[in-house]
Amino acid sequence: MLSLDHILKSGRIRLLGLLLLLWSSTGLAQQVEVHVNGDYPRLKENAEAFIGEVEGRSASNLRRYASTAVSQAGKGLRALGYYSPTIDWEVEDGDSEETARLILDITPGDPVRVKSRTVEIRGAAATDSHFTDNLPDHPAEGDILNHGDYTSLRNVLQTRARRRGYFDGRLVTRTLKVDPEALEAHITLVFESGDRYRLGAVTFEEGHWFESRLLHEFVTFEPGIPYHADEVAKLNSDLLGSGYFSGVDIDAGPSNAENGVIPVQVGLTRRDPRSISTGLGFSTDVGPRFRGTWREHWINQMGHKRGAETELSGPRQNLSTWYELPLDPPMTDLIRFTAGYQREDIENVESDLLTFGQQWQHQLDNEWLQVLSLRWEGERFNIGDDEKGTSTLLLPGIGYSKLHADSPLDPSRGYRLQFNVTGSHRAALSSVDILHINAVAKGLFTLAGKHRFLSRVQIGGVGTNRFEDVPPSLRFFAGGDQSVRGYGYQTLSPENDNGVAVGGRYTVVGSAEYQYQFAEKWRAALFVDHGNAINDLFDPLATGAGAGIRWISPLGPLRLDIAKGLNPEFGGEWRVHFSMGPEL
Repeated sequence: MLSLDHILKSGRIRLLGLLLLLWSSTGLAQQVEVHVNGDYPRLKENAEAFIGEVEGRSASNLRRYASTAVSQAGKGLRALGYYSPTIDWEVEDGDSEETARLILDITPGDPVRVKSRTVEIRGAAATDSHFTDNLPDHPAEGDILNHGDYTSLRNVLQTRARRRGYFDGRLVTRTLKVDPEALEAHITLVFESGDRYRLGAVTFEEGHWFESRLLHEFVTFEPGIPYHADEVAKLNSDLLGSGYFSGVDIDAGPSNAENGVIPVQVGLTRRDPRSISTGLGFSTDVGPRFRGTWREHWINQMGHKRGAETELSGPRQNLSTWYELPLDPPMTDLIRFTAGYQREDIENVESDLLTFGQQWQHQLDNEWLQVLSLRWEGERFNIGDDEKGTSTLLLPGIGYSKLHADSPLDPSRGYRLQFNVTGSHRAALSSVDILHINAVAKGLFTLAGKHRFLSRVQIGGVGTNRFEDVPPSLRFFAGGDQSVRGYGYQTLSPENDNGVAVGGRYTVVGSAEYQYQFAEKWRAALFVDHGNAINDLFDPLATGAGAGIRWISPLGPLRLDIAKGLNPEFGGEWRVHFSMGPEL
């Protein structure tokens, strides 16, 4: 063990070394200055980048270095098409306070322009529109020659060849001819693609434990299709996303090809069977809350799963369990059996809800997710001691949803559409006839990288012959973090004679929000919300408006809003709202 005296002494040594380093560095500064006559900021930046840092040199040393600096600056200008610059230099001697400086004075001259551009694709890729279309526009005829653009064009051809399976492809001609005196450049690229390789059969290495049938249902391509790197990447992503594996290793390299067909070999590492996670959260709707999740990621070789979740907060406590069977394809299709218990005590509405159900989830060819469900609900409720009851409902339902976003946690554009219909009938194990409809649409787009516009619309309705027998879980309430801000959670609702919110037959809620990104992870927001839960579609709606701030955390945006409810007759006031999660 190191003694305290040794630690202190070594600390002093390190501190002394740091002070000496700082003292010695005070005299170091970039000693080459580049001046470009005219408005050419990119030329100046490129010349400086080619020269690099020059420090700690004497005036005589700088004079010897001048020819090198001129040569490097010239290379920086040629990279951007200026082949005939005039570069003068002088050295200013330093003194006790300033170091010597080498000053380059550059007159760029006239640039070289692209006189001709020829890009020719030969072989099988010549008829592949995905290969030949949308090649980079630059360098184009008439452009000032930019060597970076030329290199980028070459790289695009080679990258596309690898992605689309033209592994024998090569640039048989790649010439850039520059005539500095005529100020002309001629570009010729001829790419010989050869034949396109194909993907072969997928085989899984031994030791994965699961049924082969299940694993092959993750394969979305048929043997013999033309190679595309995205097909291999999707297989890798789907296997990892299944939750069954901690590692996926796919070998689909052209070195294993036979007669142009690449066999796909997959090695899998099974993950631990169980996991437990817990978390603490907070929102102004329900206050502090605790969430716990237990999952069994695989139960048998058929890939069945099960789990349990609980969420505990002041106004709401629930416990739910589920059992899941994968279907074909297992990435999107499944059957889930569920059971749960929930207790709520929110704004004079008490409810105890017991549910059992089954869901069949299937993704349609148009990417809409379809969910067919059948659930039984038993609910005991008490609304302000004025309405007490017990309901028993058998609720078949159907739902459709679609999410399109360019990022799962913090998208810059996208939309979410969701539509659900459930119902019950007294002739089918139910205490009341109900038709329940709810639709939600959200949209997001971004302008110029910093200006974000969000919108949200919710419309819902309950059709029934006895509304007083409809349990609170199927009535509509509005207000709160995710509804109309500036009003308490679920306080917007028709009231009974004693002023207790009892829930409405309909809900209409809309929201518009503007966000401005003022720092890398921070945005400011302005918003207006408008809506209510009502019994008549012509009943008045409530409005809330305010401002907020967003922090883009690794788990998604955290939102802090200050809102003013503009309708005091509905309980509107200044309120603080805090919530988190994706905006779509």
